[in-house]
Amino acid sequence: MFGGFTEGMVDAGDLSVFARHAGNGPAVLLLHGHPRTSSTWHRVAPLMVEQGLSVVCADLPGYGRSDKPEPTADHAPHSKRAGARSLVHAMEELGHETFAVVGHDRGSYYALRMALDHPERVTRAALLDCVPISEHLDRADARFATAWWHWFFFAQPEVPERVINADPDAWYDGDPEAMDAENFAEWRAAIHDPAVVRAMVEDYRAGLGIDADHERADRAAGRRLQQPLLVLWSTRDDLEDLYGDPLLIWQNWADDIRGGGIDSGHHMAEQAPKELAAALTSFLADAPR
Repeated sequence: MFGGFTEGMVDAGDLSVFARHAGNGPAVLLLHGHPRTSSTWHRVAPLMVEQGLSVVCADLPGYGRSDKPEPTADHAPHSKRAGARSLVHAMEELGHETFAVVGHDRGSYYALRMALDHPERVTRAALLDCVPISEHLDRADARFATAWWHWFFFAQPEVPERVINADPDAWYDGDPEAMDAENFAEWRAAIHDPAVVRAMVEDYRAGLGIDADHERADRAAGRRLQQPLLVLWSTRDDLEDLYGDPLLIWQNWADDIRGGGIDSGHHMAEQAPKELAAALTSFLADAPR
């Protein structure tokens, strides 16, 4: 995986994050979702480098090989605000004062917070399989709770860690053939690390509390995304089933919006890499250089 990429730990201020990077030209940061690591981008990132982009794939704080924040009662160290600040610092360390950001699943919430809190750094944002956490919660009904029950399970104290760590392979179903052997091996090593499992559920605990509070404060203050926004979703996942056209929800958050569905299951970077890379590079083609 990632032939020609440099990889290693990068200083991110209060912690260090593991990152892979390669290429020249406008910079883009790719952020994975739960329970993946940066290796989920192994089919997409090289295609974007070929199109003249400088690509950074980072493990989210707490995930994969990145450092693990120490949990607190308010979950603030695992908030998207704290994580976004760390990732901006890491991009600075890699020489990227400004950059575009792409986030999938949980990574999309870090990307959204980065774009809101650091508009002078983030030139464009692409959010995949995502509407804001607060928008989910404000619409939550029995259908949502049934489909996305894991949000509320992960929010419980201690129990999720015990359940997942008892048999990570049974809890998380991975396919080495579909994922590729190296990606699968990296993912499996991560889910077998109790420190990663704790950080991943802390991410969700922060989501239902401090992260949702931050989003609602943004809405109350009239804060909106200043950057062009691309929203993509997997047509064989359930976001469109729950809400119809996700772009209608994003009108509450941004003025310059575009996007649509990708014919894929949830892990689109692994299942539809050529289509995803094409959509992202087209969106980033006129980004500042």
